[in-house]
This record gives sequence, C-alpha cells and structure tokens, in this order.
Amino acid sequence: MVTYNDYLKGILEKVQIAYSTLGKLEDKPGDLDTIKKEISKIKGFFQVFITKTDNENNPLSDFSELKSKFEHYLDTYSFEKEIETMAPLYANDSNRLKNMRLKIMESLSDKKLMNDIEYILDKL
Repeated sequence: MVTYNDYLKGILEKVQIAYSTLGKLEDKPGDLDTIKKEISKIKGFFQVFITKTDNENNPLSDFSELKSKFEHYLDTYSFEKEIETMAPLYANDSNRLKNMRLKIMESLSDKKLMNDIEYILDKL
C-alpha cells in the first residue's frame, strides 16, 4: 500500500521529470508538441497535488507552502493560448521554440518553485 507521503512524492518526481524533459529539448521542429504535452502534465500534477492536500484527513503542514505556490502558478501562468497561436505559424522556428520553452521554465522557477519541489523530495 502506498502511503500519503509516497503518493505526493511520486507526483513531485513526475513534475521534476517533465521539467527535465523541457530542459533537454533542442528546439527542433516537432518540439512544440512535446512542450505542450509536458506543460499540460505539470499543470495536471499541480492540480492533483492541490486536490490531494485539500483532503481534510491529511496533514497540510508539510505541504501547505508548496500547495500555495502551485495554486499561484495555476492562477498566474497559462501558455496554452500562446502555444496554439504559435503552432501553425512558428512550429519549425527554433528561436521561437527556444523562447517559449525558456519562458515556461522561467515561470516554473518563479518563487523558487522547482527548488522547493527538490527540497520537499529530499525531505521525504
């Protein structure tokens, strides 16, 4: 049986993997689909984390700050419209792909979000 902490750890590990995948992209044609897929995964994992930590039967103290940062991210950042607009025009433009990818990675570093994820993972 998977414990509550192990479950949340698994979610955070998946966020790190998706972030790492974004960092490894080489801004080649076709990478826009990968960028779209990875940002969707990350946002989905954030939402699952928020939902699971909202459960009244589980202690929030260890995760409340991270949950707050996830909520801030979901409320503040949205790249889907830009990606959809960009897709037909610039899907093969490596400079635009790089700029989009770096903006997404920068947004994930806002308020040291990725550092906090790493810290929590080390703590668990």
